[in-house]
Amino acid sequence: MNCLVNARTPSRLATPEQLEAGLLGMLIGDAVGVPYEFRLPHELPPFDLLDMEPPRGFLRTYADVPTGTWSDDGAQALCLLASLQECGYYHAFDFSRRLVQWHDFGYMAVDGYAFDIGNQTSVALARLKKGISTSHSGLSGVRNNGNGSLMRCLPLALQHLGNDLALVLDAHRQSRLTHRHPRSQVCCALYCLWARREMQRHPDPWGDAVATLRMIYAADPVSARELEEHVRPDDPPKGSGTGYVVDCLNSARLACEEYGYERIIKKAVSLGNDTDTTAAVAGGIAGVRYGREDIPERWINALRGKHILATLGLYL
Repeated sequence: MNCLVNARTPSRLATPEQLEAGLLGMLIGDAVGVPYEFRLPHELPPFDLLDMEPPRGFLRTYADVPTGTWSDDGAQALCLLASLQECGYYHAFDFSRRLVQWHDFGYMAVDGYAFDIGNQTSVALARLKKGISTSHSGLSGVRNNGNGSLMRCLPLALQHLGNDLALVLDAHRQSRLTHRHPRSQVCCALYCLWARREMQRHPDPWGDAVATLRMIYAADPVSARELEEHVRPDDPPKGSGTGYVVDCLNSARLACEEYGYERIIKKAVSLGNDTDTTAAVAGGIAGVRYGREDIPERWINALRGKHILATLGLYL
């Protein structure tokens, strides 16, 4: 009964403080992870030495990118936020147009430099530019389940005006732009509900998000099967920080078992591999959960691109 009420009753938007903390948490997690991307766990510095500025002697990934820069994860999320602010609701064409502007001209990217673009996203955006619809532009094969739509969907959870069912449907839609396989759509939906429950201060945010999604998927056997057989949300969290969408979600969940924003980000990075995305996904949750005051001031000060955030009403 409670799930039915949740699905039909509109939920409030994030407060300005929650919106700022969630987005800041995501962007800083992304920026902390950038220098360590593609490294195996044993190649990384010790846990306590992981920081936005890597220790002396560590060979950074993207050595030409200044410390404190968010990657494609943050830029795409800001494209979504800007679209939601402009339109007042999820508008697939407006969002797709902004993603193309990011890809081609560096819109919402620090220094106008779009880097770390996933192959699948590049193909999908090329398909959009050829006139393929936003419902069919994303690739749909089982091997097309990268984390490119999961990494950007936090603003939807924080700014969505509708109830849980409407949020899930739009989480699916935003994924289909680039990642059309049902598994990617399910992971985006579960993450959005998880973030919303964190925002609502639910005592069991993950568990209630799963219960709500099961209720919604009672009328969607394809998504229900993906949830139960592949995402397996009742299993204890484990992950290896890869770019596979299910592993990315579970890696973020594992990191979020740590206490406090900084330890969550360091745990996400310590898993290695796709460090910026794991830390961005976990960082969004951690920011909402603990608030801006728990984010290290040194990381806030070092974050670049603050003039871009000011255009979205975020003054740091």
